[in-house]
Amino acid sequence: MKSLRNSHFVAVSLFLFLLLAPLGASAERVYLDITTDKTRQIKMAVPPFASSSAMKGAKYANILAKALAFHGIISIIPGESYGNSQQADWRQAGADFTVLGKANQNNSELTLQIRVVDVASGSQIIAKSFTGKASDSKKMLFNFCDDVIQQLTGTLGIANTHIAFVGLKNNAKEVYLTDILGDSLRQVTRHKNITVSPRFVPNSSKLSYSSYHSGSQHLYITDLRQNKTTRALSRRKGINVAPAWSPDGSKMILTLSRKGNPDLFMLDSKGEILQQLTKRSGINVSPTWSPDGRFIIFVSDRSGRPQLYRMELATQKTERITYEGKENAEPVWSPTERLIAFTCMRNGVYQICTMDPLTTEMPKQLTTGFSSSESPAWSPDGKQIIFSKRGGKRNQIYAMMKDGTFQRRLFNFSGSQTYPRWTRNTSF
Repeated sequence: MKSLRNSHFVAVSLFLFLLLAPLGASAERVYLDITTDKTRQIKMAVPPFASSSAMKGAKYANILAKALAFHGIISIIPGESYGNSQQADWRQAGADFTVLGKANQNNSELTLQIRVVDVASGSQIIAKSFTGKASDSKKMLFNFCDDVIQQLTGTLGIANTHIAFVGLKNNAKEVYLTDILGDSLRQVTRHKNITVSPRFVPNSSKLSYSSYHSGSQHLYITDLRQNKTTRALSRRKGINVAPAWSPDGSKMILTLSRKGNPDLFMLDSKGEILQQLTKRSGINVSPTWSPDGRFIIFVSDRSGRPQLYRMELATQKTERITYEGKENAEPVWSPTERLIAFTCMRNGVYQICTMDPLTTEMPKQLTTGFSSSESPAWSPDGKQIIFSKRGGKRNQIYAMMKDGTFQRRLFNFSGSQTYPRWTRNTSF
């Protein structure tokens, strides 16, 4: 069991065993096909914005450049190569597109005018103007970034999204929330205890999690639009852990051990039990719903080791779907296609794999090396996967494209970070 301690499934198992916007007419043109296996990155120049403050002009350009590059399909040309000027020779600089911005600030009000020019044709592919508080400049830039990605690919970008994770600091595990660049870190829970398994509730501003602060592992929910109150969803005897919310946010499936064995139960959004889905067939944890709500994939050790199983909810017909590797756990279904990501043990190390859960195809291993990679989660657009990777004595949040390319560490936070989750909701 010692080698298994980092897995969410094994963490639960060990606990149990021990305790028992419209873009105009040009919007229909897609410049980059991101569905192909091999796509050349777009080369883009983002010189400092024209501004009365050179420092602020450079700051706005830097934030926008980072947000664009985050999507993995754009390569930012270093400003030093063209003199950081908006009057450069873009063809000579090797740019496919250039972003030209202008910032005007009047007291606390800021106006950003930004346009993207196709260097080859000289045509303007998108132009936007934003006016608001100067303190909202990053949100304006993220909104423009998402519009640019949609213009180039046909899919809305993910700059203006949020990532939750569990952070270990001062011997306590709490839930934190951040933007994609890690610049706006916010602590969500303050239980000064062990908190695990944050889960965003679809179509809402709420987030659920499990915490031990009351003495047992109970399920709680909080509205992220405020920062003061939380309420219990399930405080039943035993464990109440890792809910999988239905695509419409009206129901959840979580593991309860109220009858002794850890089984999957379906509950409504208020925490009332609707149905028991598994019955004493080993330890059953980590469910994830298909986008159409017809199936769940979950983890069970009914065969002796943690493996993935598929259940059709209407009939409760259940089939094992993973056979390669000693352990497969923590499945998460893509929000946009028939694909799951999960933690797979390969050669004694936890890695991230993907597979089509409705076929018999072999899993595809995305990560390699001797550092454990665990707890995958999908980006809202289904193009990227975030996960927790072990480095030395701590875990950090990494991201990669769904084919395993563009792997990189996202944040430089102190302490250890695990259990990442991603949402498009911007209401908080």
